[in-house]
Amino acid sequence: MSNRNSAADYDIDMQLAKAAGIDAFALNVGTNTFTDQQLDYAYESAAKNDMKVFISYDFNWYSPYELNDIEVAKKIGQSIAKYSQKPAQLKVGNKIFASSFVGDGFNVDVMRNAARAAGRIEVYWVPNFHPGQSDVSKIEGALNWMGWDHNGNNRAPTQGRYVSVAQGDQEYKNWLGTKHYMAPVSPWFFTHFGKEVSYTKNWVFPSDLLWYNRWNEILTLQPDSVQIVSWNDYGESHYVAPLSSKHVDDGSSKWANDMPHNGWLEMAKPYIAAYKAGATSVANYIKSDQIIYWYRPTRRDVNCDLTDTALDGKPNGWQSLTDNVFVVALLTYPGTVTVTSGNNVQAFRLDAGATAFQVPLGVGKQKFVLTRDCTTVMTGTSLKEVSSSCVCGIYNFNAYVGTLPPGPSDPLGPDGLVNFLPGLKTNCAAKPSLGVSPAATCTSSGASAESSATATASVSDVPVATITSPPSSETEESALSKKWHSFTSRFSNKIS
Repeated sequence: MSNRNSAADYDIDMQLAKAAGIDAFALNVGTNTFTDQQLDYAYESAAKNDMKVFISYDFNWYSPYELNDIEVAKKIGQSIAKYSQKPAQLKVGNKIFASSFVGDGFNVDVMRNAARAAGRIEVYWVPNFHPGQSDVSKIEGALNWMGWDHNGNNRAPTQGRYVSVAQGDQEYKNWLGTKHYMAPVSPWFFTHFGKEVSYTKNWVFPSDLLWYNRWNEILTLQPDSVQIVSWNDYGESHYVAPLSSKHVDDGSSKWANDMPHNGWLEMAKPYIAAYKAGATSVANYIKSDQIIYWYRPTRRDVNCDLTDTALDGKPNGWQSLTDNVFVVALLTYPGTVTVTSGNNVQAFRLDAGATAFQVPLGVGKQKFVLTRDCTTVMTGTSLKEVSSSCVCGIYNFNAYVGTLPPGPSDPLGPDGLVNFLPGLKTNCAAKPSLGVSPAATCTSSGASAESSATATASVSDVPVATITSPPSSETEESALSKKWHSFTSRFSNKIS
């Protein structure tokens, strides 16, 4: 975020987050010289846009020695105090909310004393400490950052080594007891930095329908607060912010260009509303028909070894991915959704509510149609085709996310493309290429002869699966029994 020059540069992010129902941003910071200036801008913008923010210290920037160093802990405490009286500072009671990324071994007592001395404040400390690795008596709660199924060692699950996100929830809750639990929800994970940068890393976590499944887990779990991981980490492909959100490219444009994720934020809106109301079903919070879909631009067996930029080719964990188009239908009334992926065509009769399904990924165009009683409600074709060859010569296992009705165009800006070319071995232009989605064809009653014939063919000539949504179990009592629940999204370490 070093290229943001005023508080106004944060306004769009704040406004989009607020419109989605997000309450606060975790401002993930490191040790760069521009960090304080960017924090000033973010706090000012948040106040102007009726949002809250808090600092999350990225201890990945610190050595194990520094983590327990008294002077480091003092500086952190003084930093918390510096921003504690800003109007946008998130507080719990009269305590200043602060967090971290990792940090087991950090000297919490020294930090608290420094904050008291500098600002006469108490800190509500909810770091990303890990069960059994830190003293739980020193914290008010903890953030679980691990929002993907994994093998217990920060990689994709392997045979005999499988830890689900739900298992992580339970481990944290057992450790914390009645203390504050901030649960993660994340849509995807793919990172593919090669030798052209100093921070080489190359792996995936299986994500497929994670975004949908995890939201339903959140409604059942009802944790004290939830953090979206993340708002803008393009490098790990779990961003829900627009590509056009102002940032400087760290090299991730190689797999983020032409790969918008805005649809995931759209899908989250009714879930956020349901969570904040204490509901265990999203059904009553869906206000309009939407189809959200996502898929990788190639199948997992594509061979890019000769032209890829990473040292070890395919990302670790690639075998855990499935070759499907993933679809979530948010429907106000029952309907039939027909998906055409290349030569694969499948239709699904769906209840009202939120329903997920998947269709085998086919090379070529991706088309989606919603019909009711043989009448086309809306239809559209994705801007992104699935390719049989490597995109720009690399393994790109990021997700393209689209919606029906389609959203606005979302290209990367010039600063977001500055490191697109270094390392590439094929001719590929450093510019967006998707164009603009045409307006979806929608009808409220009746349809043209052409659209009606298309809808009839797609439903009657294709085997139709019937999927029943789970019934709503929301009650007035569940909404009223809600504890203090906050919803945050993570401004990734790109602020630092």
